[in-house]
Amino acid sequence: MVDSSSGWPWENLGCFKYLLYGPFVAKVLYSRFHEEALNASTILCLHLLILCALRGLVHQLWSSYTNMLFLTRNRRILQQGVDFKQIDKEWDWDNFIILQALIAFMASYMFPFVENLPLWNIKGFIAVLTLHMAVSEPLYYWVHRHFHGNHHLFNLYHSFHHSSPVPQVFTAGNATFLEHLILTVIIGIPILGASLMGYASISMIYGYVLVFDFLRCLGHCNVEVVPHQIFETIPFLRYLLYTPTYHSLHHTEMGTNFCLFMPLFDALWNTLNGKSWGLHKSISSNQEKYGWVPDFVFLAHVVDVSAALHAPFVFRTFASLPFSTKIFLLPLWPLTLVVLLLMWAWSKTFVYSFYQLRGRLHHTWVVPRFGFQYFLPFATEGINKHIEQAILRADRLGVKVISLAALNKNEALNGGGTLFVNKHPDLRVRVVHGNTLTAAVILNDLPKDVEEVFLTGATSKLGRAIALYLCRKRVRVLMLTLSSERFEKIQKEAPVEFQSYLVQVTKYQAARNCKTWIVGKWITPREQSWAPPGTHFHQFVVPPILSFRRDCAYGELAAMKLPDDVEGLGCCEYTMGRGVVHACHAGGVIHLLEGWTHHEVGAIDVDRIDLVWEAALKHGVKPVNNQD
Repeated sequence: MVDSSSGWPWENLGCFKYLLYGPFVAKVLYSRFHEEALNASTILCLHLLILCALRGLVHQLWSSYTNMLFLTRNRRILQQGVDFKQIDKEWDWDNFIILQALIAFMASYMFPFVENLPLWNIKGFIAVLTLHMAVSEPLYYWVHRHFHGNHHLFNLYHSFHHSSPVPQVFTAGNATFLEHLILTVIIGIPILGASLMGYASISMIYGYVLVFDFLRCLGHCNVEVVPHQIFETIPFLRYLLYTPTYHSLHHTEMGTNFCLFMPLFDALWNTLNGKSWGLHKSISSNQEKYGWVPDFVFLAHVVDVSAALHAPFVFRTFASLPFSTKIFLLPLWPLTLVVLLLMWAWSKTFVYSFYQLRGRLHHTWVVPRFGFQYFLPFATEGINKHIEQAILRADRLGVKVISLAALNKNEALNGGGTLFVNKHPDLRVRVVHGNTLTAAVILNDLPKDVEEVFLTGATSKLGRAIALYLCRKRVRVLMLTLSSERFEKIQKEAPVEFQSYLVQVTKYQAARNCKTWIVGKWITPREQSWAPPGTHFHQFVVPPILSFRRDCAYGELAAMKLPDDVEGLGCCEYTMGRGVVHACHAGGVIHLLEGWTHHEVGAIDVDRIDLVWEAALKHGVKPVNNQD
């Protein structure tokens, strides 16, 4: 725990802390509409707002880049993932931007000569660089080293920064109030010094502050982006600029590498970690290799434009929460649509996220197609090609199980994965649709004493399995289907003594006395109106049906909570809660944990539903509505 004396003055305000920018905004707006010209204080407020926005943008762009695993996974320094606990701890990483804006505003009144600065003055850049190297760097080094050398100071003020297991871009800003006050002095000395000399300029202040933030993000990004060849060409440069590997060693071995940006000061005072250059070269040299091969891959696809903004490489904080449409992100939709078109033309299946479970690496890969594209007849061949290439790639890498998500296993598309297994009979990777566990979740969510259910989507893969399972339990199943031929085909699959429990109905009115509806095909509010009060809608339809009836209960999509010992999981799977995945995802995980060697494709084996369910519970994979 961090002592309250190291807390932030506005830590209890939550998102309302951004109201602290309000006076700056009000000043600019008032001058804009009520004054003929912007005065010096108004211009200062405007520059502060622009600079704060740019500082946030620098951190966000760095965060987006480092979370693009399809670009960075082979150059990650620490391999473990960032979990929800760390993300929550770093939620208010931008407190320092507010703090330094407020201090800068106050400083402008203490030192009025910083007003009316020219746009450019080369002497200012020389002065600020000289003061940074001569004053800020050694000052930071000794303060930082003293924080580590004094246990009281470290535990009270600096341990919070080091409490993040994996350095991330936002870790750079995640520190106590006292630390950032000191850092404000560090960053302020060169600016104030250049101003006192009369050399300051607007471009100097913008440039120095943004480069300062850029280098802080560089050191904490956990991705080695500096090529080792540059240090081999110019050896002394390694003492003038640190690398992500260099600073990562400070976080893992805290008695070394204390410098701000220049390892020269660690070398001068004998605190330079001897592994710095060798480890940097090793990581930088391995970028062409694949790295740690996953044992399990969940092959997903993009749902829609809004859900595309839920990716961890877009906004990490939003991705750590269940998906919901956010109106303030609407301005990003046009750009997202452009990216969609580019993905359609050029993109390949890419790595989206990962976590670890019992020493095994689990990946989520994404087919670069949106949900609506799966229903375009001319797009079918291209989508199947992407899925096939992903399966073959997983096979080459040595992946043990690849689980097909959502529309990637659509019966009309590829027969629930049968197409690929038949085409490539020698696959070592096991292809799994995971729907056996999906069926088990739905069935185990039904009341134990249920006697009759109404089933829509009755002739689908899941609908068929649910109907056949329930009729064996002597539960009467009203199967909504207009096709007598398809109904009779399913009915004949049931043992003769249970066939009478399967009943074909063609209208929703037939279910007006049935309080248990299993929805596998989207139904409108008008169709829902036929359900009697107190009906429970269990569903396996995507997207879920509208919660129209207040006198009825609506179940969530079939989902399971991953075991408690999952590590490095930091993003939510679409609308699922933290640590919760779709049942088909969990089904693939169970396939891996059990070491099953068969492909789970095509029709669901009804005889395996109870077996898969019991295996899931054995491994600590729990139904969402019963996690105790």
